[in-house]
Amino acid sequence: MKNKKSFTETVLWRPFTLNISLVLLVFIFGIFIGIFIRNKKLMEQSMLVSARSYFQNIVITRRWNAGYGGVFVEKKKGMVSNPYLENPDIRTVDGKTYTMKNPALMTREISEIAGKSDGFTFHITSLKPLNPGNAADEFETRSLRSFEKGAAEIYTVERDEGRYYYRYMAPLVTEKACLVCHAKQGYREGDIRGGISVRFDITDTEKEMGLYNVIIAGAGIITFGVLFGIIFLLTRKLMKKLTMARVEIEKLAMTDELTGLYNRRYFFTRFAQECDRALRYNKNICVIMMDLDDFKHVNDTYGHMTGDRVLRKIGSLLMANRRASDLVARYGGEEFIELIPETDRQGALRTAEKIRAMAENERIETDDGNEIRCTLSIGVALYSVGELEDACDNEEIIRKADEMLYMAKNAGKNRVMIYP
Repeated sequence: MKNKKSFTETVLWRPFTLNISLVLLVFIFGIFIGIFIRNKKLMEQSMLVSARSYFQNIVITRRWNAGYGGVFVEKKKGMVSNPYLENPDIRTVDGKTYTMKNPALMTREISEIAGKSDGFTFHITSLKPLNPGNAADEFETRSLRSFEKGAAEIYTVERDEGRYYYRYMAPLVTEKACLVCHAKQGYREGDIRGGISVRFDITDTEKEMGLYNVIIAGAGIITFGVLFGIIFLLTRKLMKKLTMARVEIEKLAMTDELTGLYNRRYFFTRFAQECDRALRYNKNICVIMMDLDDFKHVNDTYGHMTGDRVLRKIGSLLMANRRASDLVARYGGEEFIELIPETDRQGALRTAEKIRAMAENERIETDDGNEIRCTLSIGVALYSVGELEDACDNEEIIRKADEMLYMAKNAGKNRVMIYP
């Protein structure tokens, strides 16, 4: 019965623990997902800020160049003049040759230098470039189409040969200084005539983000494990305390507080079960009812404290001398009752007479140091297999035991009477 109750309580607590764990899991999952999203946004924002900074730097540099109508540099050995400019070279009086570096050429050359040292490149492009080398790739073409529809900037992450690159592009707006070269293409001041794309390697950043995500996931799992362990232990502790409280309540519900014996209600519950068992297996069943003789005199003479001591002493005697299968209870007041299954007439009489003799020989000390002796009148009702027939009337059995008890009282007390 105990194991069955323990199993039932475990089954009842399991959904509670599971629900708490799910709530905890969702809570922790939400926190760490929030951290993950926040970190991802911060990293993306950092890369976007860097890309915008690169873009603005080259735009400012181009604006400076265009403001002077291009910049002439000394044409040294191996340097090629811009073939898309009219008269790009000039010769000075000292015999040196200078060639023009317009904004587009300057952008390309800066991009080549940056690509070798810092890992990022610029690319000026448009849907109708003068220089075929400025033709747009797929990302740039898609971005330029978006600019025509009003987009202010486009960015994405691409993977190329196992490495990750951040791509950013923003439009180039035609300024007055730009018309020197681009007016013949039909552009007017304020028109979007192309864009500059920025590309830089973020492989290390992606690896750091991946490692950080693993750390976050690990921290989440550890946090969940620790909190789950704490909740599990607290739940087990709570379950244990509630089980102890339940056991105590059950004990109080079926135990007589004064004597520690079972109470009358529990006795009748067990009695009904034993009756059913006696019918099922064709066994005898016996009830012994006991009443302390002249107990009112004990209370009136020695006080109720001594009377309680007597009741406890008789209860202890009954408990100490019962079989494991027997059931002893306080029936009420100074009455006790014992259920003895599977016994015959001789066994019932032997048990009852033993109880009577032990009570008679017991000496109980009063508060003033005197000793008193108490006796029991006992009534026994024994029902055999044949008498039970198809029904076991526990009230009838108890009534017969009670009749025998009063016969013992009327016959002079301190004796045993048995039915039949």
